[in-house]
Amino acid sequence: MAGPLLDGLALSRSSLPRTAGERLVDPDLAGKLADPRTRVLLLRGDRAPVRGAPSPELALLRPVQLREVVDAADLVGAVGLLLGVDADGTAHIALLLAAGVAAAPTWPGGQEVSWRDLRGIGADLNARDAGLLTTTVALARWHDGHGRCTRCGEPTVPAAAGWMRVCPAEGIEHYPRTEPAVIVVVRDPDDRALLGRRAEWAPGWFSALAGFVEAGESAEAAVVREAEEEAGVRCDPRRLEYLGSQPWPFPASLMLGYHAWTDDATVCPDGEEIADVRWFTRAELIEGCASGDVRLPPRVSIARHLVERWVGHVLPGDWSRE
Repeated sequence: MAGPLLDGLALSRSSLPRTAGERLVDPDLAGKLADPRTRVLLLRGDRAPVRGAPSPELALLRPVQLREVVDAADLVGAVGLLLGVDADGTAHIALLLAAGVAAAPTWPGGQEVSWRDLRGIGADLNARDAGLLTTTVALARWHDGHGRCTRCGEPTVPAAAGWMRVCPAEGIEHYPRTEPAVIVVVRDPDDRALLGRRAEWAPGWFSALAGFVEAGESAEAAVVREAEEEAGVRCDPRRLEYLGSQPWPFPASLMLGYHAWTDDATVCPDGEEIADVRWFTRAELIEGCASGDVRLPPRVSIARHLVERWVGHVLPGDWSRE
């Protein structure tokens, strides 16, 4: 049953060395921001500047160009993140700007940029840029939600080049956390695939079943539990195929992708999270995607890759609920 892992997962393609040790050895970003080799990514709210089409890339800046784009006062309060350092010594840094910060409409060299979010652009970026933006968004959301110490409530301050927050009152170090979640396409004895529609989605939207791994639970047990809770389907715990993982920084998940098998095609949606579940044959899903009657998650998601692994090829259509 086991086959090769999924390849081409949009947000799992990072090619930049993270150089974790350097965050502690040289946590001050000032030196790197004085280095002309450094390249800087701005994140404004949840959007980054992108240039070029049909092959877009992040619009990175040299440090000396920052004040041509953003007012100096807005740069003062920006949290800096050391994302990684290339083999040639080029450091990549992100600066987290508030969502309302203004930026120049035209950038150095007259380049035109548009501000795009990770969901919309992640699948079209090259491996380096996909890794840069995925990491930046994940850390930005963590910083945004962890401004106070969870033990005493005092405001925390960034440290370790943006990879830590420290409580000045007690010296407690807080680190980003990743929450494991499972996502699964269930297959029946006729090799149909079970997909579900969440209650808040419009009719026609379908995806793989998914849920968080609970405390004290294995990923495999979570697959079986979530399938039964959400769709009333009993998967055989001995017939699970792990197919790969992808970070999903909305806000802090790691999606573990599976195919699972059941001997009983009886299903019943829970009626709360999942409003509808449906068994699809390959022909039905291909026809539905081609006509637009069925809409699946976009190419940036692991759900789309899990479904296409079952189908055997890329499906027509690309949609986004954003």
